[in-house]
Amino acid sequence: MGRDLFPSYYERMRIDAHQHFWDLDRFEYSWMPPGESVLRRNYLPGDLWPILDENRFDGTVLVQANTSIEETRWFLELAGENPWISGVVGWVDLTDPRLGATLDELQKHPKFKGVRHPVHDEDDTRWILCDDVLAGLNEVARRGLPYDLLFRPIHLPLIPFIVERVPELRMVIDHIAKPFIADHLMDGWLEDMAAAAEFPQVFCKLSGMITEADPKGWKSEDLRPYVQHVLGSFGPERLMFGSDWPVCKLAGSWKQVLAAFTQAIGAQPLDVREQLLGETATRFYGLYTKER
Repeated sequence: MGRDLFPSYYERMRIDAHQHFWDLDRFEYSWMPPGESVLRRNYLPGDLWPILDENRFDGTVLVQANTSIEETRWFLELAGENPWISGVVGWVDLTDPRLGATLDELQKHPKFKGVRHPVHDEDDTRWILCDDVLAGLNEVARRGLPYDLLFRPIHLPLIPFIVERVPELRMVIDHIAKPFIADHLMDGWLEDMAAAAEFPQVFCKLSGMITEADPKGWKSEDLRPYVQHVLGSFGPERLMFGSDWPVCKLAGSWKQVLAAFTQAIGAQPLDVREQLLGETATRFYGLYTKER
């Protein structure tokens, strides 16, 4: 497969911290846009690895796209077959009284690295604060697993309450909480992201931004004020790059996402770039490296 997929501990790994696969013959994806869409085809490991290899990325974090435990198990099978899939963030039912047994099973696989639920699709905007959900998050935290927050700006004020109820839970905000980039709006989001960054256990992904901008006419300049704000709030040690491939294809290619990210962060020291492009993700998710 070309380059050594697992550089030594002392070498830096470049990680795409947020990407998806799906199989339309295997699962239904109700969130996909109706009718003809670039998303309505199967996207599998063979479609992504050549892109990563060409751009000198070493691995990825494969993230939930369907609310089923079957998808999580399938993702772990794919991770076992493809060494460059460094970790899986899968779906589990946080409200299930048998959640502990489910996590026991999943954690037998060394690449099960975290949990996600599409909170932003719940009718109840405060769903994540329900007692049974919080009990599930406490079980996740007890095991040292992190949790991906699929939020919109309206959900950001909930973070202090989650921290209060589940103080040991490490969290990462996906897609910088999907601000209204197409409308160039930052009110509310700006303040709430800064408040979330006050908690050291909260991280953030620089991902999913071009699809929140004008999909037909976005420019890296549109992303820059949002990226610069989270960079100033969280610092590179709590930020990670993610492509959101193949969802990004609604607005651009994997390579265009990387270029937009590079332009939006601006000139940065090498150490900062490498934190954003892999070191933070490797540390947050505990991704594979060779033994010291």
